[in-house]
Amino acid sequence: MKTNNIKKSLICFGLLALVGCTDNFDEINSNPDAFTQEEVTQDFNHILGPFKNMFENVMVNTPGWRYQIAIDLSANTWGGYSTAPGFDGANNLSYALTDKWNGAGWEAAYSLVMANFLKVEKESKGKYDQFYALATIIKVETLHKVADTWGPIVYSQLGTTNSTIAYDSQQDVYTAMFKDLDFAVNELTRRIDAKEPSSFVNTDRSTYAGSYEKWVRYANSLRLRLAMRIVKVNPTLAKAEAEKAMSQKFGVMTAATDTFMVTKDVSQHPLRVAAYEYNDSRMSADMESIMGGYNDPRMKAYFATSEQFPDQYKGIRTGGILGDKTLHMKFSNFGKVIKDDKQVVWMNAAEVYFLRAEGALRGWNMGGDAESLYKAGIAASFDQLATGGAAEYTANNVNTAKDYVDPVAPFNSGLAVNKVTVAWDNTASNEVKLQKIITQKWIANFPDGQEAWSDHRRTGYPKLLPILNNQSAGVVTTQFGVRRINFVQSERDGNPEGVKTGVAKLGGPDNGGTRTWWDTTGPNF
Repeated sequence: MKTNNIKKSLICFGLLALVGCTDNFDEINSNPDAFTQEEVTQDFNHILGPFKNMFENVMVNTPGWRYQIAIDLSANTWGGYSTAPGFDGANNLSYALTDKWNGAGWEAAYSLVMANFLKVEKESKGKYDQFYALATIIKVETLHKVADTWGPIVYSQLGTTNSTIAYDSQQDVYTAMFKDLDFAVNELTRRIDAKEPSSFVNTDRSTYAGSYEKWVRYANSLRLRLAMRIVKVNPTLAKAEAEKAMSQKFGVMTAATDTFMVTKDVSQHPLRVAAYEYNDSRMSADMESIMGGYNDPRMKAYFATSEQFPDQYKGIRTGGILGDKTLHMKFSNFGKVIKDDKQVVWMNAAEVYFLRAEGALRGWNMGGDAESLYKAGIAASFDQLATGGAAEYTANNVNTAKDYVDPVAPFNSGLAVNKVTVAWDNTASNEVKLQKIITQKWIANFPDGQEAWSDHRRTGYPKLLPILNNQSAGVVTTQFGVRRINFVQSERDGNPEGVKTGVAKLGGPDNGGTRTWWDTTGPNF
């Protein structure tokens, strides 16, 4: 836009001897970095492009192979959602972390999302802060996943060109993310209060269609998620941030229509490529055990019945002895939400109800008691999937997870481990209540394996079948599973001194067995 003003001035001065330019004196002498009214009302094409790339890569929507190695062969498997029938041997599924896979998530976050964030920041900060606020929310959505995966990451030094780019500790990253959300929420709320029409309608790739109010509600919900993440290491800050999210004037997600879904430019769900084109991803044994044990009506939306065992949902045990890929390829593939729906969910209302339920269980002011919020979370999930039977399902106090039986490789079979019913029980311990909350949250969040894995590390729930084929050489225990991913090769090659600052702030060796800052041992209460 600055070049447009320069061109206008040059044209005017070129014509000065012929016709004069006194009528345009103010325009010629105005700030060349300022935007004209005409420019304000256009479609902001200088910002549209970078935002499009950000939307496409927060969850690595495309290409499918990048999603597969960045998410499906890591968080989705460690979180208990899916596994790959053809990946026997030493790899992520058997806890032998694979660098050539695990760098994809880091590189997508920084080279694709953050590189474009910096472009938006340059064009909008201090000039069009509504765009900067919206980009900042996406920044937090992106980098909290990176921090939860690696621990210390590049945050405050983002965009610097120093030869050494230092890492921030995960604790400092969380502090910075809360402050970033403060700015974004305050900026957008100010514009809503001023009744300013949204300038984001044509840029927004989500179902929010540029609504500032919905974006604020999403930012508040994201704050609630981050607050709960740190509850065991800083319960005071966790409570304060969670209650701040609830008390903000636009609140948090409460309805299925609040669910954040990217729909524009999504030709298919990225997991569909791994499942239906590569034949490399299938339903997990944990999903069969837990959802099958509950006779969960949502199963038909999430998964297809097995080709090999008609009318049955058959999962594959992660870290099992899989052998020949063809043995399990005809087990349950994914259902409508993966095969047919052209949308990628970043956060849904059901998750927010379960976050509030856990907060209420901890004595926080969450606008309701734990039981009512828990039931509302289940109802919101059923509503999102347009599935009936929520009330009957919620009241079931008999069904629990069922034993897993592998009919083609019986040595992979295992006894059920997540033995809780769905129905709320006020006489149960807080630990049992939490297990119920996280189990239902785990079901409702499918297929967001990052959240499933993070919750499992934080709480131990839902309890998942242990792997049978641990090839980490003792680095990662079978009992506790993968806690993080080691720093990526591209960083060790291009920013070696920066990586050293990250290792120094990690508190342990740079491997998959070291816990991150918020991932602590000890009880949940």
